[in-house]
Amino acid sequence: MAYPEKASAGSVLHWREGAVAHIRFNRPKALNAIDREMAGAFLAACTQVAADSEVRAVLLSAEGRAFMAGGDIGAMQADPAQAAQQLIAGMHGGIRLLTGMDAPVVCAVQGAVAGGGLGLMLACDLALAAEGTRFGVAYPLIGASCDCSTSWNLPRVLGLRKAMELALLADTVDAAQALQLGLVNRVVAAQSLEAEAQALVQRLAQGPTRALGAMKKLLRSALHHGLDEHLDAEAAQFVACTATADFRDGTGAFVQKRTAQFQGR
Repeated sequence: MAYPEKASAGSVLHWREGAVAHIRFNRPKALNAIDREMAGAFLAACTQVAADSEVRAVLLSAEGRAFMAGGDIGAMQADPAQAAQQLIAGMHGGIRLLTGMDAPVVCAVQGAVAGGGLGLMLACDLALAAEGTRFGVAYPLIGASCDCSTSWNLPRVLGLRKAMELALLADTVDAAQALQLGLVNRVVAAQSLEAEAQALVQRLAQGPTRALGAMKKLLRSALHHGLDEHLDAEAAQFVACTATADFRDGTGAFVQKRTAQFQGR
């Protein structure tokens, strides 16, 4: 699949390097606040990435000093309901595509992660944060409830009581607190964020992509299933993995005491 060359124009950049797809927000002067154009561009980028069978890991990031400061409130003033519907449709469509992919999705954040930016980060499979990053639900500060999967993911990550505290009080937490709470997986030096994120997605891109996708589905569905139903789902996914080339190579490598060479098939 042909990708556009990485360029400095456009509110969402996307490209592929080998098996790693990049999606990068590019409204740094607006702290990457989401407007309707950005939401549409995000959905278009996710659609292309999700349709590319060569993608085995995705890195979501942002230009500038902030990952995302939430929605562009100024852009919603003229017709708030219509603007909100269009913005949410694009962002939610992209989130559905990313969470449904077999390829693991890593989010690298810096500066401010607020509102929809927090929900988007939570929707990714793994998250890295630069030291100095601050996180906040933010929606009550503008008299709104949440979007971008925030209310679905936050209690799953934090537990209901802590999720209620963070959401209702709209307090911000720093990177160290976010790590302790489990909002992010790792906190790294700001100057190392890009390199650390690249190393992580490259590692994931070398993995057994279909098996990782099965693991994502099982973990995301676990809270919806009783034990019996989930045991059946585990059995079905494991058996499906046995039909893949990666399973054959992985088990062969184990027996032969060599390193597996997964191809994502």
